[in-house]
Amino acid sequence: MRIILASKSPRRKELLELMGVRNFEIIVSQVDETMDDTITLEENSKMLAYYKAKAVFDKTFGDRMVIGSDTLVAKSGKVYGKPKTKEEAFKMIKELKASTHQVITSLCVLKEENGKVEEYVDYDISNVEIKNITDEEIQAWIDTGEAMDKAGAYAIQGKFAVHISKIDGNYNSIMGLPISKLYDMIKEYIEL
Repeated sequence: MRIILASKSPRRKELLELMGVRNFEIIVSQVDETMDDTITLEENSKMLAYYKAKAVFDKTFGDRMVIGSDTLVAKSGKVYGKPKTKEEAFKMIKELKASTHQVITSLCVLKEENGKVEEYVDYDISNVEIKNITDEEIQAWIDTGEAMDKAGAYAIQGKFAVHISKIDGNYNSIMGLPISKLYDMIKEYIEL
């Protein structure tokens, strides 16, 4: 079975490798990630994961499994995407500090085998609490350069981990891929 990750995220690649998936391709989906304000954040995340997987699925052929995922960081209904500037990253962390926010990570797997197509879409929600950190600590984090390609301007598995005081949920989902859910779907294709 050809396994394709529809993401350029190095974290998702790392998580697939951690699961024991050895032979997979990466094809970036290039979809518009505009959210629909008439549906919930969970539905938006699932929709975006589906669109990412579907875009790659539609341009590939044969027996294959395409994995799409989307991660949203939200607090009080406000979504924190990937910052475009260092100033925006600073503002995000300043708003997220000393409080709890949600990380919604969705998973979509589209599989075709012997002409039969199956789809699976699900999501996880985790709560993440960031300590009350100083402006200097925020700036030091921003200056590492690691904040710019991450939703909410941080990564739980990187240097920012020292500022995470509590999580309630799935660590790997916060990192970008709910591998416990994915495992059940693809375990027959994994070499442990």
